[in-house]
Amino acid sequence: MILETLVVGVLAVNCYLLGDESTREGIVIDPGGDPRKIIDAIKAAQLHVVAIVNTHAHFDHVGALNEVRDFTRAPFMLHVDETPILAGAQMSAAIFGMSIAQPKPADRLLRDGDVVSAGAVTLKVLHTPGHTPGGICLLEDKRVFVGDTLFQGSIGRTDFPGGDYGTLMGSIRDKLLPLPDDTAVYSGHGAATTLGEEKRFNPFLRPLITGQWTV
Repeated sequence: MILETLVVGVLAVNCYLLGDESTREGIVIDPGGDPRKIIDAIKAAQLHVVAIVNTHAHFDHVGALNEVRDFTRAPFMLHVDETPILAGAQMSAAIFGMSIAQPKPADRLLRDGDVVSAGAVTLKVLHTPGHTPGGICLLEDKRVFVGDTLFQGSIGRTDFPGGDYGTLMGSIRDKLLPLPDDTAVYSGHGAATTLGEEKRFNPFLRPLITGQWTV
């Protein structure tokens, strides 16, 4: 499998390019900014992008969406509960003193358990609300792309509109912790990690693991 991480935009979002080495079909996850950088990487990898998927629609994760969509002509996919966040992306950016083009609505609305494929690459949608109402993680064998649900040593913020701490903790407990410890975790910002490492060292997960937190 082709897997490339591109750090894009002023908030250093991890945009991921996934691809099938045989068919060259690919998926773009979270095109957050620097559209030329993403497009050049798509060209260099000789990928035929068949899907653009966002883990959530905060403005820093959709800043290059329009340009990447126009270049690839690929359908854009988002969880159904995330549509209000997408609709307010441009306004949210302005509140933080930034400017993005308002993304167009999704071509396909995803739900928990849906599958997004590119050749032999198959991503299973795990609905993990809490950071946002329609936040999702994307599971591919022993890899999971978690957006801003989980980070190395931390978890996603819940103080933005639509966020909820208890909901996020429940999502992590129910959807991520049951995965094997050697599952690689690719977050929306920062370094990659594994679920085993986070179970051992992430202080935010300790109450879930010890049973001190009940949702």
